[in-house]
Amino acid sequence: MFGSQNPLQDSRCAVRARPEVLLYPFLVALLIFLFGCQGQDANAGSSWKEKFMSDEASDKRDEELREQLTPLQYKVTQEEGTEQPFQNEFWDEKRAGLYVDIVSGEPLFSSEDKFDSGTGWPSFTQPVKKERIVNVADRSFGMPRVEVRSQTADSHLGHVFEDGPEPTGLRYCINSASLRFIPVEDLEAAGYGEYLVSFNEEAQGSAEGRAKASTEVIATFAGGCFWCMEPPFEKLDGVSSVISGYMGGMIDSPTYEQVSAGETGHAEVVRVTYDPSKVSYEQLLDIFWRNIDPTTKDQQFADIGSQYRSGIFTHTVEQEEAAKVSKVKMDRSGSFEGPIVTEIVSAGRFYPAEDYHQDYYKKNPIRYKYYRHGSGRDGYLKRVWGEPKDGGG
Repeated sequence: MFGSQNPLQDSRCAVRARPEVLLYPFLVALLIFLFGCQGQDANAGSSWKEKFMSDEASDKRDEELREQLTPLQYKVTQEEGTEQPFQNEFWDEKRAGLYVDIVSGEPLFSSEDKFDSGTGWPSFTQPVKKERIVNVADRSFGMPRVEVRSQTADSHLGHVFEDGPEPTGLRYCINSASLRFIPVEDLEAAGYGEYLVSFNEEAQGSAEGRAKASTEVIATFAGGCFWCMEPPFEKLDGVSSVISGYMGGMIDSPTYEQVSAGETGHAEVVRVTYDPSKVSYEQLLDIFWRNIDPTTKDQQFADIGSQYRSGIFTHTVEQEEAAKVSKVKMDRSGSFEGPIVTEIVSAGRFYPAEDYHQDYYKKNPIRYKYYRHGSGRDGYLKRVWGEPKDGGG
């Protein structure tokens, strides 16, 4: 149902050699960061966040992934390990749902394409989207095989063989330790609601019924770097979740690399799920204004590009009206040095960001504080509002 072309014969999934992972000494990385961040220029198309991300990339694989993953998950995804057959989490999983990369959260496989291969490992006839899988020539153990890795996180997943059932004739033999399973009834809450249409009517009905029974409401805001927009909302009583992601672009399922290049049209956003009986939409708007610079177009502080634009993505007519009233009120308040250019647009499809972006300020508090302070956000907010009334980020 997601397409049946053979990736072993598809030039777009050509076999490539596995890239070496370069590990830079921590001290050198720290010196580069401390001195490289002095006097950053806000050149068109430049991004403080991208410079920061590139500085930290080399040691993320070793330091943070060891904290994020279990020993088995790390061994499988980072060291090309293999778990035991019939003694893993998902080999006999029969519930409807989505299987995502344990590292990045990128959707990889669907229960709709899962079958019992008798091997003791989860087996699928095809990925959700073939471009999310990278094939790698593997000649270990003295036999030629095709390893499969995830496109975004470069996680080792397993291997693909040409002995599967129709319609593809393929068997993606995958380690459970490389996956996280999200039951269909939890897809909407977990930020994967767009995948509900991929499941049968019975599964969709179960998820939709659960969503309708909920009294919670969704609000979506763009305030530049989503790392910095999570903390203010998460501290509010009545907010049940804040998920970083992408909205407002031209392509489906964008990756961070694509969005950060500024070519997809998406903005970095946070999706706030809240109980309106405990916190109002107007209160959320007030928190939003107090954590951004609404006077700069296609920019938030040192991060420049349309992906860092400020915006309010409304889900209902009532939200749109409240946002417009709030914008006029803020514009007339005299709090800002220039006119407000924050856009108010109807919400489109939301794509959750990779797992390592979620709750970044909790997972990497020191790096987060370095980035936030260096970007100029804290200095601006203190100058305009004084000490943040909600505790800031």
